[in-house]
Amino acid sequence: MIIQRYIFRELAQKLLWIMGLLILILAGSRFAGFLADAAEGSLPGDLVFMLLGYKMLASLPKILPVSILAAMLLAFARMSGDRELVILSAAGVGRWFQIRIILRFSLLFCLLAAGVTLYLAPWAERGLHQLKQEARQRADIAGIQPGRFKEFSHQGDRVVYVQNPAPEQGAMERIFVQIRERERLGILTAASARFEIDIASGHKYIVFSDGRRYLGQPGRLDYQITEYERYALLTGIAGAAPTAGQAAGRPTLALIGSKNPFDQAELQWRLSLIIACLLLPLLAFLLLQPPFGERRYLPFILGISIFLIYSNLLGIAQTLLERGLLPAFIGLWWAHLLLALLLAVLYGLPRLRRNKNPDARAQFIPAG
Repeated sequence: MIIQRYIFRELAQKLLWIMGLLILILAGSRFAGFLADAAEGSLPGDLVFMLLGYKMLASLPKILPVSILAAMLLAFARMSGDRELVILSAAGVGRWFQIRIILRFSLLFCLLAAGVTLYLAPWAERGLHQLKQEARQRADIAGIQPGRFKEFSHQGDRVVYVQNPAPEQGAMERIFVQIRERERLGILTAASARFEIDIASGHKYIVFSDGRRYLGQPGRLDYQITEYERYALLTGIAGAAPTAGQAAGRPTLALIGSKNPFDQAELQWRLSLIIACLLLPLLAFLLLQPPFGERRYLPFILGISIFLIYSNLLGIAQTLLERGLLPAFIGLWWAHLLLALLLAVLYGLPRLRRNKNPDARAQFIPAG
């Protein structure tokens, strides 16, 4: 239908414009932070753009709901200002017909949101986590000066000497390590080594390759000499990521059926973003009807305020679910139920006003 294509085109134009603006703002903020880290030496310069790309893909699900809400408000406010909706109402295109068009557009947008939220964003989170690990490893190696001793504990019982650090390869060459444990002294030599982080625990290790280990007590001759191909030494630095952060990068199929509260909260959060993309367009349209739509800027103020409250309620529910303070069957669903009840109230307001004021016009007259 011509009217549906026209409204679709109007909504799509506004949506692309708003999403592009939000992505540009977010990318500028993140890029400035990554550049600052690169200037301090904590982030390799060649990883800046890759980190930025992964970060933007991982942040897309948070942008989608507010984008479609703002697009609906702007599109229908523009059509209302040009009296196009009044003409449509006079031509027999009533409010319920317009709602059906919005629902069709929202369902199409939900398909895009589902692909981004359920598959693309978790993949980007995993890539972002791997890049951050690589950046930390290379930064640690870059901080080691050739020919100098570096301590990896506050007590000075672990000292590393590197003859040739190679941060661009993420490795070190010709390593000497002294480890003091009470009265015993351990010496490690290796042809090469690299930093690695255990994903499960978050602990950071130096992994040595092709070397020897000497262990004994100074002044005695009963040293133990061991040749090894691979030997891992805990540096004492733990960079453990929170369990919630690990769940954000897990594939969606791996979250289904999990009893872990972090996995349950993450799965419901992803589904909530899709549901929000269906409910928020209806909120924007209903706010443009009387009595709110009779004032020019009131729908925008109310729409953004309701969105902030709604998103905060979802965040609170997610935190409670992660901590086990909320059962999974309640989870985040109660926040969607509250918004759905609000939509039902907004939908019935014009009929309530007509019942109180029989002289009011029956058709929907949006803000103008």
